[in-house]
Amino acid sequence: MLSKNKIKFIHSLGIKKNRDSLGLFCAEGEKCVEDLFSYFQCQTLIAQKEWIDKKQFTAKEIIYINSAEELKSISSHKTPQPVFAVFEKREKKLIISELLSKLSLILDEVQDPGNLGTIVRIADWFGIRNIICSKNTADVFNPKALQATMGAAARVDVHYVDLVDFLKNIQKEAPDFPIYGTFLSGKNIYETSLKKNGLIVMGNEGNGICKDVERFVSEQLLIPNFPQGEKTSESLNVSVATAIICAEFRRRIL
Repeated sequence: MLSKNKIKFIHSLGIKKNRDSLGLFCAEGEKCVEDLFSYFQCQTLIAQKEWIDKKQFTAKEIIYINSAEELKSISSHKTPQPVFAVFEKREKKLIISELLSKLSLILDEVQDPGNLGTIVRIADWFGIRNIICSKNTADVFNPKALQATMGAAARVDVHYVDLVDFLKNIQKEAPDFPIYGTFLSGKNIYETSLKKNGLIVMGNEGNGICKDVERFVSEQLLIPNFPQGEKTSESLNVSVATAIICAEFRRRIL
């Protein structure tokens, strides 16, 4: 049974500064929780006894609940999920030399948690294991973002850094390392040579890539609208654009 103190504690993890200071985050839903179990230490597992016994998951604390009403008291969803867990964050060291042979994403102030979570899921689908975010990008452990990852946060490492400093270090270690970015003035992605390794920068939902980051971009790309020359939507949602770009990069190496 959930105590009032436990409910209060779980609600406190809805605030980023509390998640950061305690090194904890919450996850809901069977698939999301099951995926995360292999990669994160579970502090508290909350579900019906039958489900926990069937899965044989272990946690530092297990709380059995008897009704959906109990889950409603801690859920961030209108319809509570049947399983809830509190996980410990893991230490993820960003090593530049390990990125140089891979394709990775950079997110420059992507602020909508739903967009971030969807991008993490897209990265997972296309085998991209690192996403480097500006410090003002949404928190991947925000409940909305984590739910949108559909468990992909277990397999994709999301790092928060000073992007300018990070890109300076990249250029210092590998001056010719390709850094791609999306711009309305860029080259048609379908007519541009793409490498299998590099960084793909995706910008803020409203403002795109900021000037401080733009100066590091070595190849500006454009997703053309069709038919060209006709009026269409002004831009694509950042997660949709990310999916199109990642698909094109991966298509070239199949």
